[in-house]
Amino acid sequence: MDKKIERSTTQKYVKKFAVAALALTVAAAAYGFVNNDNSGRSQNIALTSLTISTVKQGAFKDALSLRGQVVPKTSIYLDSIAGGQVEERLVEQGEYVEQGQPLVRLSNTSLQLDVMSREAQVTEQLNFLRNTQMNMETNRLNLRRDLLEIDLQISHLLRKLKQTEPLVSKGVVAQDTLDALKQDLSYYQARKELTLERQKQENSIREVQVAQLADSAKMLEKNLQFARDNLDNLLVKAPVAGYLSELDVEIGESKNRGARLGQIDIPNEYKLVVRLDEFYLNQVQRDMAVMVELEGSIVEAKVSKIDSRVQQSQFQIEVDLPTNTKGVKRGQSIDVELMLGDNKNNALLLSRGAFFTNSGGNWAYVLEQGSDKAVRRDIRLGKKNQDYFEVLAGLQAGDKVITSSYSNFDKADQLKIN
Repeated sequence: MDKKIERSTTQKYVKKFAVAALALTVAAAAYGFVNNDNSGRSQNIALTSLTISTVKQGAFKDALSLRGQVVPKTSIYLDSIAGGQVEERLVEQGEYVEQGQPLVRLSNTSLQLDVMSREAQVTEQLNFLRNTQMNMETNRLNLRRDLLEIDLQISHLLRKLKQTEPLVSKGVVAQDTLDALKQDLSYYQARKELTLERQKQENSIREVQVAQLADSAKMLEKNLQFARDNLDNLLVKAPVAGYLSELDVEIGESKNRGARLGQIDIPNEYKLVVRLDEFYLNQVQRDMAVMVELEGSIVEAKVSKIDSRVQQSQFQIEVDLPTNTKGVKRGQSIDVELMLGDNKNNALLLSRGAFFTNSGGNWAYVLEQGSDKAVRRDIRLGKKNQDYFEVLAGLQAGDKVITSSYSNFDKADQLKIN
């Protein structure tokens, strides 16, 4: 037969306790956030969880306190021109080097053999050019010799004609002899004209050829010098005087042509690299004043470059430091103040806080005087510096504003502070 099971006393009390707890939770929620037709939604909040700041009147310094890193203003990179295997390392990283000082010696057997082959080819070409020039000069001399012989023959014929003509008229010498002499004279005179014309043409051609050969010789000599210079590039030298801040070579290591070997920094010329929040991208301009703190004194500098590329919500500016600035080392961090605008001596100031993230500076919770309530009020903020917002409207000096985060109560119209 079925048996009726009775609930125990403990089970009865547990059920009653759960119902009471649910009722208390609902009551607490209703107490913490209730609807009120006159004042809007209200929420209770503990005073200990809030940060309250007082609006005050004072000087607004339109500047940003930042941290900049010292980097060389001018750096010269050392690249391998010829490429090869590192044979000798002549200096160490961090040393001061003079212009022309040997730094690294490379070896390249293929390049050395190639240079030797090119030297032989260039030498052969130069010899060929010189032989050509000699042949041209020989031809010129031969033409002059031919002219001399022709002039000599003409001179002999003219003398014989002068001697033969009287003898022919007297009948001592035959007329054929005189005619033969005249024909020979005409031949040599025509040959002389032809030789003179040939000499004139060859002289004009020779002038052009000699100029071309001279240019070719110069070009070949330059090529030969280039080949030798390329071989000399196996000994890497310092192009300028400065600090060898980087030298990435090890003995036995192979370096390709164009590989980066190191870096030389020009001494006493530095700049600061400063990173800013992208919020200030439209406010920063070139030539803006920057106050740099160096060894306890303030040095004025200017923004020289703005890199508008935003990375991780930040962008970068560069500030040129005065030449020969003492007490500055590469990699050092320095405090700076970027002057965004003119300072205002009589401005309403509100301390910066997390409330700006929730309200965007368009409204804030303001405490009512003599009351434990804070009311949501529309405000308008202007510029901000490291410590304060500039208040443009909605607040007065002496107002107390909640400047901590509103994330837990940003929907309430008023707060009751406990």
